[in-house]
Amino acid sequence: MIFEHEIPDGSKLYFAESAKKKRYIEKVASDILYADGFDEIVTPLFSYHQHLSISDERELVRVNDKQNHKMTLRADSTIDVVHIIDKRLGRNTSHKKWFYIQPVFRYPSIEKYQVGAEFLGESSLSRVMSSAIKIFQKLELKPLVQISNMRIPMILCEMYDLELDDFRHINIEKILKLNVDWLNKLVYLQYVEQIDEVIDLVPQMIKTELLKMKELCSELACDNTVLSPLYYATMLYYDELYFRVIEKNEIYARGGRYKNDELTSVGFAIYTDTLIETLSKEDIK
Repeated sequence: MIFEHEIPDGSKLYFAESAKKKRYIEKVASDILYADGFDEIVTPLFSYHQHLSISDERELVRVNDKQNHKMTLRADSTIDVVHIIDKRLGRNTSHKKWFYIQPVFRYPSIEKYQVGAEFLGESSLSRVMSSAIKIFQKLELKPLVQISNMRIPMILCEMYDLELDDFRHINIEKILKLNVDWLNKLVYLQYVEQIDEVIDLVPQMIKTELLKMKELCSELACDNTVLSPLYYATMLYYDELYFRVIEKNEIYARGGRYKNDELTSVGFAIYTDTLIETLSKEDIK
């Protein structure tokens, strides 16, 4: 029996102080993003393109349009923003920097509020990552920034008997069993200064990608940063430099470089629900 006051499992209800915190987070983020040259966009709740974003299509909430074509509820905003700006609004605007404040939905009834930003046609991740860091600084949070590079797992899969799922699920044992000295060093590489210790040991293709990670760290000058060169993201579109913002076991944000058709862009999403919970805990202390 479903009572009138029940809400679906995974749905969100914010009121009073929690709703106030949600609005505060969104205002801080929007003020910073406007100041950094971004304009706001609100994309449709329904989408034809979500299978291009989500690795596990079972997570999509499916519906049909009036011609009975398959649609889903928006499970990710990035590719929809790129499609709409590049394909639909391209003749009406030349602006490339966009942000959104809206939820995404996963099967069966999971809602996730996000603040996201996309810089279309830009390949330098630091151009958006700096905005994300400023948002956390304004919120007086000092989480860990973890930098990865999707190209490294891709190259290793070409070189050895490995699959991308080995990196998605962090199958360290399988990687170490290859008994490759420089690869073992990559497993334990955590800090930017350690790159110099392995750079002359790794193959040239890996060296190139490690240097991109080192350059990103130098551009940001962010103290609380670690590296995770073998991490591989679950989102389908990230293809190179990537970052996560982490506090203990909570993920506050993700972002990276990606390519849609021939358009290379960079962007990130901040997870509002997690921040609301964190700020509420701070009030209790």
